[in-house]
Order: sequence, then C-alpha cells, then structure tokens
Amino acid sequence: MIKVLENPFYYLDNFHQVLTWIGARYDDLLTAEERAFITAFPALPQASRALFVRMVMRKGTVFRASKLVYAEIGSTHEAARPLTALGLIEEDPALDLEQLFELLQKPEIGKIFQLPPHLRQLRKADQLEALRAQYEGEHRYSNWYQDSGDHCYRNLTQELCDRLRLIFFGNYHQDWTEFVLSDLGIYQYEKVDFSPAARGFRSRRDIDDFLALRRCYERFVDGEAPADVIRDLPPCPDDNEWLRSRRDKLTFQIAQHLEKLGDWPAAHQLYAGCDYPGARARAVRVLEKDEQPRAAFDLLQAALLAPESEAERQQLLRMAPRLARKLGHAKPPPQTPAQPQRIDLSLPPPPEPNYVEFVVRDHLTRDDAPVYYVENALINSLFGLLCWDAVFSPIPGAFFHPYHRGPADLHSADFQRRRAQQFAAALAQLDCDQYRATIRANFAAKAGIQSPFLYWEALDPALLDLALDCIPALHLKRAFERILADIKANRSGFPDLIQFWPAERRYNMIEVKGPGDRLQDNQLRWIDYCAAHDMPISVCYLQWAA
Repeated sequence: MIKVLENPFYYLDNFHQVLTWIGARYDDLLTAEERAFITAFPALPQASRALFVRMVMRKGTVFRASKLVYAEIGSTHEAARPLTALGLIEEDPALDLEQLFELLQKPEIGKIFQLPPHLRQLRKADQLEALRAQYEGEHRYSNWYQDSGDHCYRNLTQELCDRLRLIFFGNYHQDWTEFVLSDLGIYQYEKVDFSPAARGFRSRRDIDDFLALRRCYERFVDGEAPADVIRDLPPCPDDNEWLRSRRDKLTFQIAQHLEKLGDWPAAHQLYAGCDYPGARARAVRVLEKDEQPRAAFDLLQAALLAPESEAERQQLLRMAPRLARKLGHAKPPPQTPAQPQRIDLSLPPPPEPNYVEFVVRDHLTRDDAPVYYVENALINSLFGLLCWDAVFSPIPGAFFHPYHRGPADLHSADFQRRRAQQFAAALAQLDCDQYRATIRANFAAKAGIQSPFLYWEALDPALLDLALDCIPALHLKRAFERILADIKANRSGFPDLIQFWPAERRYNMIEVKGPGDRLQDNQLRWIDYCAAHDMPISVCYLQWAA
C-alpha cells in the first residue's frame, strides 16, 4: 500500500527545516547571497514557496507551467509572480535548441519546425541533430513556440539550493528524498544529542573545499581530462580529516583511471601522494608495470615494515616473490595460509536457477542443526546492537544533522580512538553475561533505525537467540575487535552460512564456493583470523552432479 502524507506541504516544511538549521548553525560561515536567501524566502506567499521547492526538487532547471500543476499550489502562473519579482526564477527564459527539445514532445517538435514525414518518424535525438545546424543561438521560449498557450520558467537559484543541501548533509549522496522517506517512516534515524553548535564545517574554507571537490568529481565522471581535474583539486587542510579523506578518495579514483589508461608515471604520482587505503600497494604495482622493479621492491619493503592494514600486507606479500625474482633475489619463504575444514558436496542441479549458497543451506540444514544464510549480516548486526551507544556517541563532528545513518567519521583512522572508553565499556560486557541483555534490549528498542552495522531484514528473534546461545562470548569479542581494527575492510568477508547445534551450544561458519569460484582476499583474511583464534569455520566446495 502506498503511504500518503496528510500534510500537502510536507516538502515545504522540510525545506524550511534545512534553512532554519543552516541559519542557526552556519550563519557566520555563509555568503551574503546565502544569508539573503535564507532571510527573504520565508516572507514569500506559501503557494510561491511551495512552487519554488517543487522546482528545486525536480530534475533540471527549466520547466513548463503545464508540468508544474499541484492541487495545493493552485495557479502556477500566479504562484510564480513573486518568485520572478524576487529574482529567484525567470519567466520566458532564452533557450537553445537542445534545451527546448527537453521541454517538447515529438508532435510539438513536428508542428513547430514543420518537419517532413521522414523526419517526424525519427527519434527526438536524431531530430535534434538534423535541426541543430539550422537553429543556432538562443531564443525566448515564447518565440520558439508562439502557440503553446503555456508559460516557461527557469530556476535561477538551483545551484544555491544544491549548495545549501550539501552544507546541511555534509555529503553528496543524501538529497531531498531523505526527508520524504523519513516522514513516511521508511527510514528511521537515531536521535543523537548534539548541541546547537554541532556542525560539520568549521570555516568557510571547509565549505568551499567541499563544494570544489564535488565539482571536480562531477567533471571527472563527465570525462574531463584528468590533468585538468587534478589541477583544480583543493588542497584541504590537514586538520580536517573527513574532508581530506574525500579528497584522497577522488585522487585514488583518478589514479585508477590513469592506471587503466597505462599512464604509469601520472598514476604513480597520484598514488604516492594519496593516503587512501590501498594507494601505497597500487603505487608498488604501477612502478612494477613501469619496469621499475628496484623502486617497486624498495617501496614494498618499506611498506611491509608498517603495513596500513591486513589487506595491504596481503597484497604486498603476494607481489614480493615476483619482484624478488625480477631482481635476482632469493625467493621469500612462502606464506602458509590457514587450512579450514573442507566440505565437498556433489549435488544435482536445482530444477530452477538458484544461488549456490541457498542450495547448500537447504542441503545441510537439519531440525536439530539449522543453517542460516547470513554472510555479513549476523556478526555486524550483533556488533552494532552491543556497541549501539558507542557508535552513536555525540562526539564533536560526528553528527551535525538529524538524518545520519552513522557517524560522519566512521571510516576515519581515529574513529575507535575517539570513542575508546565507550567501546571498551561495550566489549567488557562480553566478559560477563551482560552482553545478552544489551543486545536483546537494543534489538527491541532500536528496531528499524538506520545503522551502518545493522541488517534488520536479516534478523529475527529465533536467529538472535541461536546466535547468543551458540556463539561463545569470546568468539564474539574477537570478531568485534577485528571489525573495530579496520571498519571499512573488515565489515565484509564473512562466511555465507552459519550452522547451529543448539543442544551442544556450538556453531560453524561455512563459506560456499560453486564450480569455478574461489576465495576472495577479504574472505581469506577472515579465515586466517578465525583459524588463529579457534573460531570454527569451513569452506564448502559444491559441484553439480552429472
């Protein structure tokens, strides 16, 4: 059933919420234009404000009045007058041919340009190309289409509104739909206690750097020359880690693109100056591709002395024998990976296409030993439930608006350190029996609330009870410690299945590999870790019977 909000101006209220929030927390950082808009907008008539927000929330900046018909607004043309007077929108804007085509339907194009039959049958894109040479420059909408009987408007402040949205959320991926999904109850967010001064930006430079990074990202995605994008990357201050992390991520993406193009020197230069996880290992690989084995080997040896993560160490050890061989060095001693219990199955193909994990689950499950498909969901969720208060601690700079799915600094190097006391208190519950009550209480009290660790759709009371009864507290503690050691890398790679023996209060994690499949790096790291801490884990290799 489709939910409908009772308040027809829900979107306008949400827009005002953003303006009020930004005005209260960022007034000292705003430009004169931003401050003037926040001050002037509430004084407009309600219908005009509603029409403006409807335009802001839609794709593009140019609209026909006939496409802006809303019952709660009434006459679009009348609502637009105050917006035009204030300079927020422009009536009857000048458009080029391509902009005009975005507004018109094919029958209208045929009528306006009196297309012959063979052009009327073409797609709009082909009609545009056929007419482009004849109609250069811009003309008012009313001059293009004199008999339309319609009005046309251009939003002149879309860029300003996008800027305010980015300031409010502090990221690129949340937009105006976030409010609607929250109002409908589809998304629920934890209520974090933060002061009115809590904000993600500390200076106007932070805001400008953030917006500049966004523009650089869009240019890169649109295919602009990497050198031009790199030239305009803002330096970002060293004391703003989350902003630098965004810059490093974009730098890493550009370096990957250059590597794919075979531009080894340019790729290496970016990797070498980038702190994004994995950049140093890629720098080693690029040097090797550029036929510089000595430089690659020296960088690899230096990295092995202080690897940034298990993932980097794994990559470096894989490259070391090859580089040593190129330099005529003795072959390094082989790394002996953990040998988990192996399960070999030969089963008939299912009558209908199915995931191999489900086939193995259904084959292994028994009444007294049920098997669940959990992959990354179970252990992460148990961690999130036990450490809920630690994850959502009101640390300065972690939360600065009411729609956070998790802390803004979740992937920062000092995430755990800044909350060391809270995480220590949470994990200490695993040394007694308190953890069970905490997990069950949060499972009930926080149901459905967004969290970077919770997979609510995968949890149910039966699975939760089995996990708490069959997985020893020490094993949970070891798994949680590893997640905290590298949240970005260690939230994935868990085995596909888990089997419980309730009568014996034990369990086994099972990674499933179908024909031709192999273990991934993050799975190998979890297998090694579990083996080192006596946590039961198996790999099931499935073959289809002839």
